[in-house]
Amino acid sequence: MEDHTVTGMGARPAPALREYVDSYVGFDLRGLPAGVHCGPPSRALTAVISLSDPLEVAAGVDDGSPVTRFGSVAGGLRCRSVAIHHDGRQLGVQISLTPLGARAVYGLPAAELAHRLVPLDELLGAPAAELVDRLRSATTWSARFTALDELLLRAVHRGAREDRVRRARPEVAEAWRRLVAARGRVPVGAVAAELGWSRRHLTERFRGELGLSPKTFARVLRFEHAHELAVARDPLPWGDVAAVSGYADQAHLVRDWREFTGRSPTAWRRGEVLLGAG
Repeated sequence: MEDHTVTGMGARPAPALREYVDSYVGFDLRGLPAGVHCGPPSRALTAVISLSDPLEVAAGVDDGSPVTRFGSVAGGLRCRSVAIHHDGRQLGVQISLTPLGARAVYGLPAAELAHRLVPLDELLGAPAAELVDRLRSATTWSARFTALDELLLRAVHRGAREDRVRRARPEVAEAWRRLVAARGRVPVGAVAAELGWSRRHLTERFRGELGLSPKTFARVLRFEHAHELAVARDPLPWGDVAAVSGYADQAHLVRDWREFTGRSPTAWRRGEVLLGAG
């Protein structure tokens, strides 16, 4: 048995934040093999705050993307995994924002962050430094999650006071909700028709707010479901993963997996050093 320890803790944000923030996850990984972790595309805008050494992140996997060091980093929706280089030790907190929460927390539409990695302090300003200090000085995950609630609520209230945050069009918000509820397994044309819009108009509005077209976002949702199945303690065979997550067949799953991770499913499983760490 390998001599490693893995601690993880998830939490829901305060009720007043749940429209904007989906979840918090604290992680403490020690003694794992050094390597590269693929941070996969998902429905959420992810921010990660390191509580130890800076994060070393590249915007793509095995594609020559330069590695940048971040004390804390935020990103938008994307269509490929980020590569997180590590020495077998990671300690930090991950925040998952809903795409519609980007305006409330950061003061800008999610589309402005699509396919990008940005230092968190560029988005939150001075409160980012206070947040990092409080997270690092806290001694329990509960205290860290409380600090996140307090600082993010402050950011939301500041935006409301300054009247700098305009909400997304309700039709776009509803399209997003329907796609998420169906995990991407709903025709975009049908969603548009139910909203009284043409497919083209929905695509333009949706991309303008989130940074991805609804069709691409649906593909990300199907991939996200497949990824959840693939990282389970007792994963299904790949053909079953494809069927359960809504792919026409395994070949379509492999196509998306290569596009979103830079690797085939088999190569991904062989190279993902954090798999089975728990």
